[in-house]
Amino acid sequence: MNKLKSFARKLKKNLFVLYLAYKDSRTPLLAKIVAICVVAYAFSPIDLIPDFIPFIGYLDDLIIVPLGISLALRLIPPTNHRRT
Repeated sequence: MNKLKSFARKLKKNLFVLYLAYKDSRTPLLAKIVAICVVAYAFSPIDLIPDFIPFIGYLDDLIIVPLGISLALRLIPPTNHRRT
């Protein structure tokens, strides 16, 4: 159960990072598009596999959303800027 809670906290943190990256003008357009698609899919009532199908319905959310977050985060380049 602790592992699941940790995963949920990390997912929430990464969604917030995507939001901040989306607002940043230095973020490439492709990364912004992927980020917005992942967030829209996560909150959309329309899924690839409907949630009313036992187990499999939630499996797509548990796979697609984390993979999409990972892809969006990889598309965001690291910065070498120091804040003063």
